[in-house]
Amino acid sequence: MMQRRLFVAGSVGLAVPLLPVLPAMAHHGWSSFDQDRPLYLEGRAAKVVWRNPHGELELELPENPTLPADLKQRALPKQSSAVDGAALLAKAQLPTRRDRKWQVELAPLTRLQAWGVEEIKPGTQLGVLGFTFTGEKGDAVLRAEYLFVGGKAYGLRSSPA
Repeated sequence: MMQRRLFVAGSVGLAVPLLPVLPAMAHHGWSSFDQDRPLYLEGRAAKVVWRNPHGELELELPENPTLPADLKQRALPKQSSAVDGAALLAKAQLPTRRDRKWQVELAPLTRLQAWGVEEIKPGTQLGVLGFTFTGEKGDAVLRAEYLFVGGKAYGLRSSPA
């Protein structure tokens, strides 16, 4: 009986270190993003994670990104939260950092579904207007405010109005 207990205890002790270690994914609140400086990125979705807490994608930018000529005139959908989309489009600029790949945080899947956004697949061309960390410090991360895909614009701060 004593030998069996030691074997079980030893087995449990060995099993614990073998458990897979899952990476902790950072979830960013709005406070760490510079909401006075909207950025516009356009490119190709390289990787897509379509799950909660929010959809995410890795966006590959072209070598020389530019702002679309029609960006300031784009029609934006109304959201349930008050967002001055026209002012954001008017202030939109390119990032100063030269990263070719950006991690883009989208909205929760339920909100994306409410807007009718179809699951984005790798290779999809899209644009996104949003915010990065204050001073563009840290990782190349953009929290999406508006998504432009397939000729449509989607608000991501809240549900459709």
